[in-house]
Amino acid sequence: MAKIKLGKTGIEAEQNGFGALPIQRVDKQSAVRLLRRAYDGGMNFFDTSRAYTDSEEKLGMAFEGLWDGIILASKTFARTPEDFRASLDQSLKTLKTDHIDIFQFHATPVCYRPGDGSGMYECMLEAKRQGKIRYIGLTTHLLGTAHECVDSGLYDTLQFPFSYLSSELELELVRKCKDAGMGFIAMKALAGGLITNSAAACAYMSQFDSVLPIWGIQRERELEEFLGHIRETPLLDEKLKTVIEKDRSELTGDFCRGCGYCMPCPAEINISQCARMSLLLRRAPNAGLLSEEGQKSMKRIEGCLECGQCKSRCPYGLDTPALLKKNYEDYKRVLAGKTVLN
Repeated sequence: MAKIKLGKTGIEAEQNGFGALPIQRVDKQSAVRLLRRAYDGGMNFFDTSRAYTDSEEKLGMAFEGLWDGIILASKTFARTPEDFRASLDQSLKTLKTDHIDIFQFHATPVCYRPGDGSGMYECMLEAKRQGKIRYIGLTTHLLGTAHECVDSGLYDTLQFPFSYLSSELELELVRKCKDAGMGFIAMKALAGGLITNSAAACAYMSQFDSVLPIWGIQRERELEEFLGHIRETPLLDEKLKTVIEKDRSELTGDFCRGCGYCMPCPAEINISQCARMSLLLRRAPNAGLLSEEGQKSMKRIEGCLECGQCKSRCPYGLDTPALLKKNYEDYKRVLAGKTVLN
């Protein structure tokens, strides 16, 4: 069982972390069973957020009285000191714990610093003095913000999208964090569900002894795959290299990563799914995507206001309205049985 050291924190986590965003989609009994099975199977790092509806509540139900053996990370979307304090206290209450190991500014667009006038970094220091948190982290999708936070030396961990579809820019950021002694937590390690070979994903990640991937898990069969990779880490052999190269040839470039920065949409389009529909139809079971509900969701693209908000918010510089239109045309062809995407 390989361990990942998170920078200078002293934290050693099993190399496969549990991303607890998806458990908000399952009932409480199923979530508790899944979380406890993950822990019993060797996972000891769990990442959640106040923003993930009832995810913290489910973690609290699963691990009340057991937190001593678990590394817990959570996040706050707070942008004022008052909201920060309220958010942290609510997280502690909901998680049924007296402290959070890594508390992170969630999807922060800026690098908070002491004396910047926001009071936000001072809130982190206050919480640390009070023993409510152990380490200060952040999550972002913005490369510039990530570099600024690494350069500041103020943060213990960075959570950033990273997978085998990442470019040299993300690889450079991984190296920079390691050199700075800053823990790197890899979100979107399955590229929002576009990477479907867990063995290839784990084998790729195992090359980086400073990167802790968190896998978004909501089904028992998914969990058992990753627990199997804990028992025996997949080797990056020629077979898996071929899988990775094929995925890179199909997915690298102008595709939606599903980060959600473009949301909410004034026309109520579920951009995170709709702008990836062509890829999802190629790589996921079609039944749910082509259901009556799925059709209603895609049809909302017809009501696009061309307001440009999604395009201006995209951290990857994508022409989101054009992507939506292209995906909708593909969807209608598949729905009509006129084509099969491959």
